[in-house]
Amino acid sequence: MSEKGPLTRAGHIALVGRPNVGKSTLLNALVGEKLSIVTPRAQTTRDAVTGILTTERAQMIFVDTPGLLEPQYTLHRSMQATAIAALLDADVILLLLDATRPAELPEGDALAVLQRQRHTLLAAVNKVDAAPASSPALESWCEQALRVRVQRISAVTKEGLETLLSALEAALPASPFYYPPDELAVQPVRFFVAELVRETVFEEYQDELPYATVVRVEEYREASAPIYIRATIYVERASQKAIVIGRGGASIKRLGARARVKIESFVGAPVYLDLWVKVLPGWRRKAETLRYLGYPVPESRP
Repeated sequence: MSEKGPLTRAGHIALVGRPNVGKSTLLNALVGEKLSIVTPRAQTTRDAVTGILTTERAQMIFVDTPGLLEPQYTLHRSMQATAIAALLDADVILLLLDATRPAELPEGDALAVLQRQRHTLLAAVNKVDAAPASSPALESWCEQALRVRVQRISAVTKEGLETLLSALEAALPASPFYYPPDELAVQPVRFFVAELVRETVFEEYQDELPYATVVRVEEYREASAPIYIRATIYVERASQKAIVIGRGGASIKRLGARARVKIESFVGAPVYLDLWVKVLPGWRRKAETLRYLGYPVPESRP
């Protein structure tokens, strides 16, 4: 009797693309849980967020990555490095393109990596519910630049997702599962709490302020009732701190109330959210500060 190989497939699938193509919305739709924060603004995702979908035959470990962009300062370089690392480590790469913005395509280092990974590369045109019936420019570019054909999907309406999942499953290597079947995420709860607070900052404040904001959970007491969470919102300037707090603390109270509802839904328990605001001058551009905040910082090019 001949030995049989693994009966299941498993592996990491990197979701990559330009900012605001819908990677986070797609991750949430595929795993059936809100893991990645979603806002209408570009460059919301800064870290790689992992979500897991397990079926009888396959375990798909999706990695939502920061948007591929030309870096303008140190945080951008960190985000780009995170995305490139996910590309290089993935078993399968799913390149997401935006049907409503066909001219925005990967370029530079990201495109070079994609072209070297053709044997693991799939492509999908997202937001077809908001675009014309076809995307000939995107389809032509994928075939010429990457030698792959595209699928048409909508992460919002879920059009085409079943077909996409079948293609992704077939592309995975034969392997036992990496995680228990009921596991949905890899990052700790603290990470998602900080992300939910940051998402609410994007919703509550305008202009550049959300991009100048980073959130750290300093304390998480799960044994207390309600769960006690102390989080710090760091901004770059004193004027931004004043805006976050608002007159008489009105703005931060509203922010805290909205974020607390999201966190309670996520953890499934009552929460006491204690928010603080501190100034960390120029944190987006300083390598040492970014490392303190937990971001990877690639070495500067000569």
